[in-house]
Amino acid sequence: MAVTEPAPAPPAAHEGILRRQSLRESAARTYARSLPIVPVRARGLTIEGADGRRYLDCLSGAGTLALGHNHPVVLEAIRKVLDSGAPLHILDLATPVKDAFTTELFATLPRELAEDARIQFCGPAGTDAVEAALKLVRTATGRSGLLAFTGAYHGMTAGALDASGGANDVRVSRLPFPQNYRCPYGVGGERGAELGARWTESLLDDPKSGVPTPAGMILEPVQGEGGVNPAPDNWMRRMREITADRGIPLIADEVQTGVGRTGTFWAVEHSGVVPDVMVLSKAIGGSLPLAVIVYRSELDAWQPGAHAGTFRGNQLAMAAGAATLAFVRENRLADRAATLGARMLSRLQGLATAHPCIGDVRGRGLMIGVELVDPDSAAPDAMVPPPAPELASAVQQQCLDRGLIVELGGRHSAVVRLLPPLTLTDEQAMAVLDRFADALAAAERSLHGRNDSRQSY
Repeated sequence: MAVTEPAPAPPAAHEGILRRQSLRESAARTYARSLPIVPVRARGLTIEGADGRRYLDCLSGAGTLALGHNHPVVLEAIRKVLDSGAPLHILDLATPVKDAFTTELFATLPRELAEDARIQFCGPAGTDAVEAALKLVRTATGRSGLLAFTGAYHGMTAGALDASGGANDVRVSRLPFPQNYRCPYGVGGERGAELGARWTESLLDDPKSGVPTPAGMILEPVQGEGGVNPAPDNWMRRMREITADRGIPLIADEVQTGVGRTGTFWAVEHSGVVPDVMVLSKAIGGSLPLAVIVYRSELDAWQPGAHAGTFRGNQLAMAAGAATLAFVRENRLADRAATLGARMLSRLQGLATAHPCIGDVRGRGLMIGVELVDPDSAAPDAMVPPPAPELASAVQQQCLDRGLIVELGGRHSAVVRLLPPLTLTDEQAMAVLDRFADALAAAERSLHGRNDSRQSY
């Protein structure tokens, strides 16, 4: 009698979901490639996957989840709207929910701006708000050019991409963003930032520079995707002076830096700069899609219907956003982010003394970056070693194996980024750093072992 082989066990449910995703979704998918998990439950810092594993989420929806996953005040705000019978889709009509959100938002803005501000609700994503900001300043000034910075990231639509670091053949003049570690002038620190400011002034004032007076300047107070590079406060003030003196609207992109992330409610507050336009999204929607621009009333030169969008009336996002803004403000979570972020930076800097592959640790508040480098490949005359994207990718994978979700960024994807929720506890912060340290050591061993085997061939 023939012995039949047992039927193969069906693949785990999460494996089937991942397989179907890879077959159905576009090649442009990103996070799903480096984070092959299927979240089914989440609360605070923790995500549980369909495979039963738990993860500490230091990606937080790319900075969207200021209060972490499913915070009770956010869920309560959403339930109230659902239970009230209020319309969920309202275009740009006025509602009590919208009024409450706008009132709470204005209460958090720099006072000088809030006292004379207008707000435009845009499409649901940050890139939609960037597009609105660029259209606004071009309409108000009658000019078309734009000043943007190396390393910038402002979104994925055409105009936002034009202002981002990888753009080609556009109407944007690119300025050097100050970096202490990889200073474009090779000097770093305040001196490097000062040289960048001088170059900006020269470009604008030189009649032969080829750069006419632009419609605006857009910048991030801390470059996120560009590698977690905080703009020096003095440099921010110089940019404000340079633009104000020449009648150039200053646009601050606070999509990722806002709502307490960097240790102040808005990152421009570190320098005391009051921009002409603020671009806001991510955390302002309390985990749901919402994007706005807030700007000085003198720029409000639009005609009715000049900028619209079908999904700019997201009532659930406004309710969740108002609850989030109020919770961050009332519980002083920006101050908490500053204190805990400084502690985490200090420990990571201590870790760097034992790991030469850590080239730089930087950030503000709970927006932290660790740049990984290859010290063995540094040229004799190089100021700093070259970036190590392969090591960074290995660290990300080792982190995932240990139940820690992190993101990569920077010019060469060699910066490990930590964006935990502002509700992070001391114990959770230490758990994150412990897992990161273990992952770094394991990744180093793995790559060194592979390199040693190659050398023995």
